[in-house]
Amino acid sequence: MSAPQAEWRQLPERSSGFMLRVMTLISLGLGRGASRVVLYGIAAYFLAFAPAARRTSRDYLRRVLELPTPAAVGWRHLFRHFLSFASAVHDRVFLLNDHFEMFDIRVHNQQLIDQAVAGGKGVFLMGAHLGSFEVLRAIGRRQPGLRIAMVMYEENARKINAALGAINPQAQLDVIALGHIDSMIRVHALLDEGAVVGMLGDRSLGTDDTCPTDFLGSTAELPLGPFRMAAVLKRPVLFMTGLYRGGNRYDVHFEELADFSALPARGRTPAVQAAVTRYAALMAQYCRSAPYNWFNFFDFWHAAPRQAGSPEQSP
Repeated sequence: MSAPQAEWRQLPERSSGFMLRVMTLISLGLGRGASRVVLYGIAAYFLAFAPAARRTSRDYLRRVLELPTPAAVGWRHLFRHFLSFASAVHDRVFLLNDHFEMFDIRVHNQQLIDQAVAGGKGVFLMGAHLGSFEVLRAIGRRQPGLRIAMVMYEENARKINAALGAINPQAQLDVIALGHIDSMIRVHALLDEGAVVGMLGDRSLGTDDTCPTDFLGSTAELPLGPFRMAAVLKRPVLFMTGLYRGGNRYDVHFEELADFSALPARGRTPAVQAAVTRYAALMAQYCRSAPYNWFNFFDFWHAAPRQAGSPEQSP
């Protein structure tokens, strides 16, 4: 795999269905407060025995905290980063079991999602591995009848379905795996029904086209596929992130990202590139707002050649 972001696919699994079920039983049995004690051990484990994660965490934190060198990132920074990640994963247990009353979830710019859904034409939500996407379930609970689906690479779809089965077999989540002949048809049908379709746009498989984009002061290769899909289907796109602020608080932010609804016949390529640039800027904005919420523990900025392919054809 030549593309840098394909590295995330090679990282070893550090969990299993059995361990997730054990952790779920402990968490639901003891409650969120008592079961959080184990998170400090998990963060300490990563700090001591995950050198690759330490290295990439240090590189990211140097950028986002604007420190002079990676050496300026101390072990306290790293521990806090790992603890935030463990906390967000732990909270999935409660969010996927509909224990929203445990959390202080504050929604910012909710009118954007309300307006998009009110139109009845569906909307894309573009997220990232930044904070928790699961808090979106709390938004769905406030709006009965709102249908939320996720579009993701098939490998991710398999993993999330396995995780859902381990945490809560009754949890309902529409997951559409990319790469199938009918994937686009299924997404189009959901949007026509007024559904919210979520995608994570910060990771590449290594075989898809990418766009070199400035992110936190250096060039990162971001996948074009999610934005092309939204452009082809001529739908509005909102940026969404659910930032963990410590304790039991999450801040859900919606931002206007792109509106492909009235895209000119030959305007797809520049519109997609502008959307990727805007997406990177929003990620950087919220990384700086909540620096320990970035959960890509691989070399995100590693240089690699652009993916070869024919020029994009406008519809």
